[in-house]
Amino acid sequence: FFRQSFIPAAMPMEVECTPAAAFFGAMGASSALVFANLGAAYGTAKSGVGVAHLGIMADKKIMRGIVPVVMAGILGIYGLIVAVIIAGGINPSTKINEKGYTNFGGYIHFAAGLAAGMASLAAGLAIGIVGDSCVRAYGKQDKIFVAMILMLIFAEALGLYGLIISLLMNNAAQSANNNAKCTKLL
Repeated sequence: FFRQSFIPAAMPMEVECTPAAAFFGAMGASSALVFANLGAAYGTAKSGVGVAHLGIMADKKIMRGIVPVVMAGILGIYGLIVAVIIAGGINPSTKINEKGYTNFGGYIHFAAGLAAGMASLAAGLAIGIVGDSCVRAYGKQDKIFVAMILMLIFAEALGLYGLIISLLMNNAAQSANNNAKCTKLL
């Protein structure tokens, strides 16, 4: 970051563009998708058990009770968005002295995928636990619904934070790849 801020934008930096860069970029894309979907699956399964219990206790409240399931499913979309963006940015160079996919860009994409995936996994765990317990409580007490929605919103925000950070990191990786000239291809 500091090196780039002192170099004029018109002067590309000479960097290595090895096959490891594409590997790390692909690992970032797959990490975002896998971990986000793990969070979504856990949140859906755990809160789905609560919805099934709600169906036994108060079947007229099921439509309002599926809110945690829907919110958990959104986490998988966050991972998909990041994975598609990262995969679209992986463009390995085939010639020396041309723009290519740098090692730095691959590392940043890996970190971006982990940020989005792990944040969505944490959000899925929170949504599953809160959703299960609150949906069961909602079956007995209507007043818990607003509190449940607030807790679910704050849990969902964890995944959104990871999405935002990963998009910012993707911009840094694109900037590094656009302002670099590959000097070494292995």
